[in-house]
Parts: sequence; structure tokens; C-alpha cells
Amino acid sequence: MITMLDAKMFTAFVTGATSGIGAATCRRFAAAGAKVIATGRRTDRLQALKADLGEPCHIIPFDVRDRAAVEQTVAELPDGFRRINVVVANAGHGIGMQLAQEADIADWEDMVATNINGMLYTVHTLLPGMLERGEGHIVLLGSIAGDYPIPAGNVYGASKAFVKQFALNLRADVLGSNIRVTNIEPGLTDTDFMLVRFGGDAERKERFNQGLTLMTAEDIAECIFWSCTLPRHVNINRMQMMPVTQAFSPFARSGGPTPVQ
Repeated sequence: MITMLDAKMFTAFVTGATSGIGAATCRRFAAAGAKVIATGRRTDRLQALKADLGEPCHIIPFDVRDRAAVEQTVAELPDGFRRINVVVANAGHGIGMQLAQEADIADWEDMVATNINGMLYTVHTLLPGMLERGEGHIVLLGSIAGDYPIPAGNVYGASKAFVKQFALNLRADVLGSNIRVTNIEPGLTDTDFMLVRFGGDAERKERFNQGLTLMTAEDIAECIFWSCTLPRHVNINRMQMMPVTQAFSPFARSGGPTPVQ
């Protein structure tokens, strides 16, 4: 009989675990009995997560954009957390809502450093251990923005298109190694990420969300968990999801569909 993989046998390494999808993913794996390594820049939030999850959670504050810090973090993992089965390269953000001709180049550079470089540092550092052990699963966090362009999506969308193609090419490279690669591509999800997109303007975020039922971080974490616990011979290449109120340009608010404002 073909069975689902037992999450109790997993050690999951999650970047961007201080909030949103990263924190929800840590909670989902821990609830199933897995060990989790939660990483991120905000020490206080990592400590709060550790307080909730207890002994199965090991926290490491660092900036994923710092390649030396990523490498040092992995090299110094305690013995009980060294055998990593699942890597969730979740750290990323989309800063700024300006059209390309109005954008701040520093915002572009920050998105490239986090969404692309940080992901690459994570994968490049953790992949050798998986190859040596002959098993593992790398989960990358893409976005529907990697497929469907929108005004002001410029570099954010381009960075997620990079994630999409990198995931497919990585899968080709590790063929025969028993390592799985999955690109999770959410649409609108109500997390702190949206607040960042609106420059920290909570009122603007709430106006945008009015009349919409968006996905939650827990929804996406469940998709990640499902893809990781399928039988070993099954690889989910890409998983794209949207809230029912979202399509490819309009949003179905109360009163009918309206275009993006």
C-alpha cells in the first residue's frame, strides 16, 4: 500500500518565519510532530514562535540576504536539527506600489536581494546535505505574479518569474537524486506582506481588502504541508492558488467584479 510520508520524521528549515506564511508553515509542521528550524530577521517574533512551539522548534535570527550568515547558520546547526528533510525558502517581500517609471531603485534592489539572492543562498547552502543523504524536498515560494503581470508589479513579478523558472531547472538538475522541488504560487493572501506593499498604511490595506475574502497564511501552509507529505514518488512541480474572489484582473467584491484600483 502506498502511504503518505510521516511528518514526524521531518526536520523543516523555514526562512521568513517571523510572520505570515513562514510562521504558519512552522506551526503546521510542528503540529504534525515535525522538528522546525525557524529563521528570520526579527528576534522577538522568533522567540514568541519558540515559546508557542516549544522544544521541537529551533530559532535562528539572521538576514537571508547575507550569504555568509546563511552558510554559518547551517554549519552551526545543533545535532538534533542537522538532518534537514524539507527546506521552505519563503523569505521575500514586495515593497512599493509604484509604476516602473516612478519606482525607487532601492526598492527594486531590495526585492532582488531578498526574493532572488536570499532564495539562492538558501538552496545552494542546504542542497548538498540533501544530496548526500539521498532525500529531501525544496519548496520555493513563488506567486501568481510570476505568470500574470499587473501595473506596479514590475520587479516583484519578475523576481517571482525567476523563482518559477529556477524551480523547474532545479528539478531537472536533481533528477535521480530522490529530491523533490515544488513552487508554491499564491494569489492574494492576507498577511503582513500586504501591509508592506502598502508602505505600512493599514488603512489603505483595509480599504483594498473591503468586500474580499482572501486566503490566509494557514491556507498556504496547508498546501505546502500537503505537497511535502505525498508519497515519495510524487512531485508537485507547481501549485497555484487564488481566493475565489480573485481572477486574473478583476476582483469580485460585493456588488460585482471591479478592476484593480
